[in-house]
Amino acid sequence: MLLKGSIIGQHIGTEKRFAADPTVRKKNVANGDINLGRVLFSFSFSDQDGAGRPLTKGTGRPLSDTANPLKDERAFNRISAPDANSCAGCHNLPYGIAGGGGDFVTNVFVLGQRFDFVTFDPNDKVPTRGSVDESGKPAAVQTIANMRSTTGLFGAGYLEMIARQVTADLQQIRNSIKLGQTRELKSKGISFGKLTLTKAGLWDTSKVEGLPRLSLLSTDSTNPPTLVIRPWHQAGHAVSIREFTNTAFNHHHGMQSTERFGLDTDPDGDGVKNELTRDDITAVSIWQATLQVPGRVISRHPVIEQAVLNGERVFERIGCATCHIPKLPLDKEGWIYSEPNPYNPPGNLRQGEAPDVKVDLNSAELPAPRLKPDANDIVWVDAYTDFKLHDIGGAEDVEPLDMNQSPWSPKFREGNRRFLTKRLWGAANEPPFFHHGLFTTMRRSILAHAGEALDSRRAFEALPDYDKDSLIEFLKTLQVLPPGTTERIVDQNFKPREWPPAMQPSGAGGRR
Repeated sequence: MLLKGSIIGQHIGTEKRFAADPTVRKKNVANGDINLGRVLFSFSFSDQDGAGRPLTKGTGRPLSDTANPLKDERAFNRISAPDANSCAGCHNLPYGIAGGGGDFVTNVFVLGQRFDFVTFDPNDKVPTRGSVDESGKPAAVQTIANMRSTTGLFGAGYLEMIARQVTADLQQIRNSIKLGQTRELKSKGISFGKLTLTKAGLWDTSKVEGLPRLSLLSTDSTNPPTLVIRPWHQAGHAVSIREFTNTAFNHHHGMQSTERFGLDTDPDGDGVKNELTRDDITAVSIWQATLQVPGRVISRHPVIEQAVLNGERVFERIGCATCHIPKLPLDKEGWIYSEPNPYNPPGNLRQGEAPDVKVDLNSAELPAPRLKPDANDIVWVDAYTDFKLHDIGGAEDVEPLDMNQSPWSPKFREGNRRFLTKRLWGAANEPPFFHHGLFTTMRRSILAHAGEALDSRRAFEALPDYDKDSLIEFLKTLQVLPPGTTERIVDQNFKPREWPPAMQPSGAGGRR
């Protein structure tokens, strides 16, 4: 018989057995002990931990039909979720690194979680129970959700800090606009269009570019658009690693955090309270933020070296770098990552609700490789992105739902073709490719570019074969490096190398 309070005979996480004291947990996080975050990310949760959500959807809302709870044979569902036991069950590529990308089998059916338990039963007429959508129309596997690939989180802390700095710049410009004025929104050389405050005191966002709907909402001059950069979710939906984490734990595992679902409450009806504490989420967020950054793997074979050099030039020449900006500056000690994010929306820990926890992302004590400041005290984040949403789809290449619209609005079912510019660092060895993960080669991804990227795709198609192949060779160098690799540019044997290569004496050749 298991005595109340006993730590034996239970299938609960080690951290919950031995670190349940909030003061101990807080000390661990404040001291920069990210091991707790790693354990939580990799741990396979059981129902004794609180896994599963018998009475709530993956959105956090009550089931449409509470008479049929999500338990026993209904506990897991590949489309509507819960659909995983641990975060690392999907995020584990390459090299089995927790926090990485995932194979096609780990694809996520984003927005399928608004259903109780997907069945496609033609006799089920209850909206969002199992078969029909919010409008009462039968859903099909092609339209019930947006299929998305599992993306890696390498370098996540640097990415979020860039997003925060850009947000601060845009808001500073916004705050300087007077009645009747229009100003360009620009940060780090990236233009986000123009914002106007009309003489009537209304914000006109019609000329703003690259930001999602939630960052543009406004009612009057006293409630301006937030202009927040949302770097998480491929359609730019989540503000922070923390927001993404709170959402994912409930969606995929049925693990509910106290900061979103309340302290000492049990809204999912599984009999477990306080499934994930505020400090749990802080630890997991910091652990993800401190994952190593990707690098480059460049063969010393002279033919490949020349192809890569040429590919870098082609990348710039045909316009790829217009959106896939090779590097962006992180200044003003922006590499000091902090929790919580100052722009977190409600339902997530916000500044002032707890002391900030800070981590130096450049610290040599964190997983290698790391970025380093240059002589001007700037860290260059070479992620190949502009943090903007772009329409890159053709007329028929539309995912069925727009996650940045209300599920009950007609626009929700008009679909989406706008995606954040893919961060190319680490992309080469985190297949499959494109937002849906349906492509097995990067060449196929290039050829799928349309919309705003159509000119670049046509320029690629018009290239000589050598230039096309060179561009692919360049993209193939952008890799996540094996654990323990300290230098960011290595050869085919993962030994440090110089790039661009030193000029060779006339007549020199062969392998070096």
